[in-house]
Amino acid sequence: MTVNLEVAEGVGMLRLDRPPMNALDVATQDRLKELAEEATRREDVRAVVIYGGEKVFAAGADIKEMQAMDHTAMVLRARALQDAFTAVARIPKPVVAAVTGYALGGGCELALCADYRIAGENAKLGQPEILLGLIPGAGGTQRLPRLIGPSKAKDLIFTGRMVKADEALALGLVDRVVPAGEVYEQAHAWAARLAQGPALALRAAKEAVDAGLETDVDTGLTVERNWFAGLFATEDRERGMRSFVEEGPGKAKFL
Repeated sequence: MTVNLEVAEGVGMLRLDRPPMNALDVATQDRLKELAEEATRREDVRAVVIYGGEKVFAAGADIKEMQAMDHTAMVLRARALQDAFTAVARIPKPVVAAVTGYALGGGCELALCADYRIAGENAKLGQPEILLGLIPGAGGTQRLPRLIGPSKAKDLIFTGRMVKADEALALGLVDRVVPAGEVYEQAHAWAARLAQGPALALRAAKEAVDAGLETDVDTGLTVERNWFAGLFATEDRERGMRSFVEEGPGKAKFL
């Protein structure tokens, strides 16, 4: 399989495994969607790491496969392509991308679907589709400007240039840069910590932030208010507040 889901102690690893560059062909896209939906359903998955291995995250689409597709074929395929990435973005649990080496085109777009991005010092990210006479088609024109702002996103999309890890950090394209050999370890630690947190509150926080970014402030506040009030019906809220009162802050243990 070109993508695998491995689960241990609450952390699910979505592992890209299509050597040598983890090119995201149609079969890989479909498998990614299938496993993202599985991670969404599974109660034993409380946080997710997306990882491509020690040398490369994902170098983009399979260009030879795309070259053989005409307009009609891509009209039929483009929605499925976006749906695969959207399935990752909508996993209602904390998701971290562990980025090593190249994360280009679809690879960069996949990293954009995570809530947090940890990159190795050897990482190179970009949206080079313009160099093929195309634009990003798996969410890059939408998620990238929402993350780093429209003018910075346009610079990357218009030029197709790659950025190294330090520039990606300065742009806000990644959130942390670490030695290449520590990328997975640190991403897993981030996910493992959150896997011990209150699952429903984390889901509420993610959905409130994401929904709020898509609408006006008043509507976003309504989403937040409804989630906030709804959490008062949960066992985690009772456990968290009881622990705070009896033991002090930060000591609650959630199931």
